[in-house]
Formats: sequence, structure tokens, C-alpha cells
Amino acid sequence: MSCNNCSTDASGIPKGCKSNGSCGTGSCDKLTVFDWLSNMSLPTGQSKFDIVEARFKNGRKHFLKNAKNLPISIGDVIAVESSPGHDIGTISLTGELVKIQMRKKNVGFDSEEVKQIYRKASQKDIDVWTASRDNEQELQRKSRLIISRLGLQMKLSDVEYQGDGNKATFYYTAEGRVDFRLLIKELASTFRIRVEMKQVGLRQEAARLGGIGSCGRELCCSTWLTDFRSVSTSSARYQQLSLNPQKLAGQCGKLKCCLNYELDSYIDALKGFPKTDTWLQTEKGAAVFQKMDIFKGLFWYAYKDNPIHWVILKVDQVNEIIEINKQKKKVESLESFAFELNFESHNDASFTDVVGQDSLTRFDKNKRRKGRKKRNNRRKNTRKNA
Repeated sequence: MSCNNCSTDASGIPKGCKSNGSCGTGSCDKLTVFDWLSNMSLPTGQSKFDIVEARFKNGRKHFLKNAKNLPISIGDVIAVESSPGHDIGTISLTGELVKIQMRKKNVGFDSEEVKQIYRKASQKDIDVWTASRDNEQELQRKSRLIISRLGLQMKLSDVEYQGDGNKATFYYTAEGRVDFRLLIKELASTFRIRVEMKQVGLRQEAARLGGIGSCGRELCCSTWLTDFRSVSTSSARYQQLSLNPQKLAGQCGKLKCCLNYELDSYIDALKGFPKTDTWLQTEKGAAVFQKMDIFKGLFWYAYKDNPIHWVILKVDQVNEIIEINKQKKKVESLESFAFELNFESHNDASFTDVVGQDSLTRFDKNKRRKGRKKRNNRRKNTRKNA
């Protein structure tokens, strides 16, 4: 991911803004948190919080304890505890904001998830880490060939090397349970590494791979969204959207996460609305619901015997008719409650010229004038010669 005004090269360094990753957000990486307390000093007598947040491949983050009080800051590459060996990560957040992030993710200060920081990464550590990252695509390609040869019903979506190059994590998706014991043995013997298999959901797979959504922007799950809440078709029904799976599904094949963004606003707007399956009883016959405009508070009803003719009603008028029907009474007709929409009139006979205040045939007129002048000159010349 990059800033709005620049792009990144193969090494991940921004090309356009020339800030080399030290712009307003602190970096141009995925799921970056802006440290708005960086320019504030701690109160006297208070020590700096010794837990930091580190970023790994594809936005994976962990909280690490700086037990050795190393002088580290945001952007430093560090060697951290892993099982077995060590991993390489980049510091993404330090200070008091780490406490807020830990509370947000329900991670305790003394939790087993909080690993230790060994040291700042040396040049040798960085070289091994970079070489391992460069081999991930080739490892993924060969692993897919092995999976297809074994006939396993699974999809390998991503491979992540550990920082020391001795272990690789294989992320896969599958509809059911997969027996990959034979696969682990073959991968370990072929590539001479420790193998760890992790099954992820379709939404997590899309977050790791990234992409462009139908809105034209990067996927929310790959940039800032970390809380994958369940999305149901009722979210689309509340918002009066067409239940078309091709339009409602995202790149992961599931319903789009953005269907939940405005759902609360629609639910609040629908609190005073009657149920759409309620028929309105009139002396002309029963009226059936056709459609509604939620934020304008308008309903369209049509008689059951005449479905072509629609009548517009306000929410208060519909509720009033329903209350009358509850008393086992019928209203005279829907037309007596009808609400007229004021549409702008477009039947004005006067038209304005918008093309430079000139006619579209201005070039043809000029050519005709030039042709007439040539004819008149020819006639004058023939008369003089005569």
C-alpha cells in the first residue's frame, strides 16, 4: 500500500513523495497506525512502556516485550522470539498507544502471546530474511504442483518464510477437512525446512492477497479492516438492495463487508416504518406495497385489482390507515391520502445554446457564404470580359 499521491517500487519504497516511508502516517505499509503521541513527553517519573508492536508479512502483527531495554523506534528491523529459531519483523508502534491496541485486541500484558525481542537485526539477519522472502513465490509454485499431484482438495493461497529461513508457514483454504500428513512429509523432505499448515477463511485470504474492489479502491480487508463481522442477506434487504449475488459478493466470494457500514443508519430510519407485508384495506379494494424511499419517508402502494396504478403515501399516512384498519374500518380510497411529488417541469419550449453560444451548423453557413462570394466574383469577371 502507498500514499494517495505516490506509488511504491519493487522494494516497497515510495517513489512519488520522496519521503522514503517517513510520511505523515509513519510509513506506507498496510494497516499502519498513526502515532499521534509521538511528539509528547511522558510525565516525570513514569517509565516508557516496554511492549512494542511489530509488523510482519501481509499486515500480520504481534506484541513483543523489550526486556533488554534496547533503544528501538518505529521502522527498526528486529530479531524476535519464535518457535523454533527467530523471526524478523519491523517495529510499527511504540509507547502508550501499544496499551490501547492491546486492550482493543484483548491481549494481556503477561500473556504468552507476547514474545521477547532478541536484538536489533544485523546485516546478516537482513540478508537471510530478504533471500527467504525472494524464494517464497518459487516455493509456492512448486508446492502447488505437489498438492495437485497428491490430489488434495485444498487451495494454497500464500507462503511465508520465517526470518531465519528454517521454517515456512503455508496458508490454505479448503471447504472441508484435509489430511495433509503426507503433504507435510513431502514438503519438508523436498525443501529441507520445517512446515506449518494454517487454514484461513476466504475473507482472510482476500486480506492477505489484496486487490481492487468494485468501488475502485483497495480492498478494505487488506488496508484497514481487521474485524471480519458476519454479513447476512438481511443487510441488503434493509437497504432495499437487489439480491443479486454477483453484485453483492466481493472478491472473496462472500457478501461485501461494506454492506454493514450504513446498516445502522437504515435500521434507525426504519424504526417508525410499518411492515411491508401489511395490506391497506379500502372501499376500492386491498392495496399492496410496491416500494419505498427510506430517507424521504415515502411509500408506493397499488390496488390488488389494478397493480399498474401506484399511489404515493407518506409514512404517517400509511400508519394512520393501518390504525383505522385495526378498528375494523376501511378508508374511502388511497387517493384521498395521496401525496403529490413536485417534479421540475422540463416542457419549456425555449432552448439555450451551450456550444460557445453558436449554432452547430456555423461551419456550414461559413462555407455557403464563401461559395456565394466566389460565384459573385466569377459573374463579375465574366461581365467585365464581355
